[in-house]
Amino acid sequence: MRDFQLPGRSVVMSTGAMIAASQPMATQVGLDVLRRGGSAIDAAVAAVAVLCVTEPGSTGIGGDCFVLYHEASSGKLYGLNGSGRAPAAATLEAMQAKGLAAVPEQGIDSITVPGAVHAWEAVHQRFGRLDWEMLLQPAINYGDGGYAVTPVVHGAWQRAEKVLARDPYARRMLLRDDKAPPAGSVHRQPELAQTLRVIAKHGSAGFYTGAVAAELVRACQAQGGFLAEADLAAHESQWVDPISTSYRGVELFEIPPSGQGIVTLMLLNTLAHADFGKIERQSAAHVHLFAEAFKLAMTERDRFVCDPDVTPVPVDDLLSLAFAKQQYARIQPEQALPQNLTSTMVPHRDTVYLSVVDRDGNAASFINSLFWSFGSGIVGGETGVMLQNRGAGFVMEADHPNCIAPGKRPLHTIIPAMAYRDGKPWLCFGVMGGQFQAMGQAYVLSNMLDYGLDIQEAIDAPRFQALMGTLSLERGFDPSIYGPLSRRGHAVEEAPLALGGAQAVMIDHAAGVLHGASDPRKDGMALGF
Repeated sequence: MRDFQLPGRSVVMSTGAMIAASQPMATQVGLDVLRRGGSAIDAAVAAVAVLCVTEPGSTGIGGDCFVLYHEASSGKLYGLNGSGRAPAAATLEAMQAKGLAAVPEQGIDSITVPGAVHAWEAVHQRFGRLDWEMLLQPAINYGDGGYAVTPVVHGAWQRAEKVLARDPYARRMLLRDDKAPPAGSVHRQPELAQTLRVIAKHGSAGFYTGAVAAELVRACQAQGGFLAEADLAAHESQWVDPISTSYRGVELFEIPPSGQGIVTLMLLNTLAHADFGKIERQSAAHVHLFAEAFKLAMTERDRFVCDPDVTPVPVDDLLSLAFAKQQYARIQPEQALPQNLTSTMVPHRDTVYLSVVDRDGNAASFINSLFWSFGSGIVGGETGVMLQNRGAGFVMEADHPNCIAPGKRPLHTIIPAMAYRDGKPWLCFGVMGGQFQAMGQAYVLSNMLDYGLDIQEAIDAPRFQALMGTLSLERGFDPSIYGPLSRRGHAVEEAPLALGGAQAVMIDHAAGVLHGASDPRKDGMALGF
C-alpha cells in the first residue's frame, strides 16, 4: 500500500464493472456503456472509438488492433490479430526501385492496410450486445462538436508538428498555423466524424469498400503510394490461439506472432530463475538483470518474429524451459552483454490500451495503435483518417523472415495481456509504448508478484528501457545507481520522455471486487460501479 503522505493515485475499486483507459472522455463513455448493460467488448469499442478522435497521435481508425477476450460463460480466452498487411504492390523490388535500403520510418511507403475497423466489428459481432451504431455515436459527437486537448496529447502533437506539416490534409485538419492545438483548447475533426458516421451505418464495409476506400487510395496514390482498393477490400482479421507461460503461479497469455507478446513470455521465463528476495527493488542489480534479460529476448524477436502465415515461428522452442535456463546463464551479474544484442528497430511510444471487465465477468484486453506518433503522418484525403506506418516494422533483407512482401503482416509491437490465477482471469492489463511493451508488462507483473506492490504501485514505479545500445531510466530512480550500472558496461541516460503507459483491472474473485489502475504518465483514469 502506498504512503498516503506522498503524491500518488489510489487503486479504484468497485463490485460491478470497470474500465481503465488513457483518456477520461473514453473512460466515461465506456462506463456509460457498461451501465447500460453492454458487454466488455461493447464498452471497449465505444471507448477506443473515442480515443481515435481525442488522442489522435496515439491511435486511429487508420491503425491496427489486437484483442484478448475472456468469455465468462464458457471460461474460454479468445485472441484476435487485427493487423493489416502490406499492399500487393509493395514488393521488395518495388521498394528498391524507389532507391530505398530500408522501409521509411514514416511517409507514404510506410503505410500498410488499416486493420482496426474490421477488428472492432469482428469482436462486436461475436461478443457485443448493444447496437453498433450507438457505440460509435460518442466518437462522432466528439469529432463534430470538439473535445478538449489534454496536456499529454498536446505534448505528443507538438513533437509531431514538422511531420504533420508535410502532408496537406494533415496540415489542414490537425494543425493551426502549423502548430499543434494548445492544451486546454478545443479541437474538431469533422471529416473523421463523417467517416465514423459511414462506418456506424454500414459497418466495416463502409471503410474497406465504397467512397471511403476510394478516397483513401486516391490520396495515397497521388503521393506514389502502393495502397489499392483491392488491398482494402481483401482485408480480414484473424482469430488466433493465445500463447502463454507460467510465472510465480500466474499464467500469462499473449497474442502469438506476428505480435511481440512472445517477448514478454521469454523475458518472464528467464527472470523465473532469479531470486528476487535477494535483489533490492530499483537497485542497480535489479535494473541490470531486467535489462539483460530483455536484450536477450529482443534479439530472438528480431531474429524470428514475423508473419507465421508466411514463415513459421519456432514458438515452442523459444518458450521452452531449457532455452530459458540457457538464456539466464548468459547473464553476468557484473557485466553487461555486448550492445549488438539490442534491437535494430527504432524506438517509439505511441499506442492506446484499455482494460474492461463487465458485470458478468467478461474481460477485454484491447489495444489500438498507429505505431509512431501520428503514424505515417499522412491523412487519407478528405476521410480525415490518419494512416499508420506499420510497414516500418518490416526489414528489407531478402532472406529475413520479416522481409517486406505483398499481403504480409509485419512484426507487430502492440500486445494486450491477460493473466490467470487458479484457472480464472486475474489481471486484464497492458502497457503501451512500442518496443517497451514487453518490458513493461513483465515489470508490472514482477512488481506485483516478486515485490508485493498493488496494481497502481506496480504501474507507478519508475521504469527503464534497454534499447539501441542505451539504458534509459526515468527520473524516479535514485541517481546513485547510475555509477554501478555504468561500471557494468551500460550506456546510461535519463529517459527524455516517460516510458509507456498502462491500464489494468485486477479481479479479486474471493472478495467479489475489481481493482482498477491507470498510468499517471497518461491523462486517463479507471472508473467502476
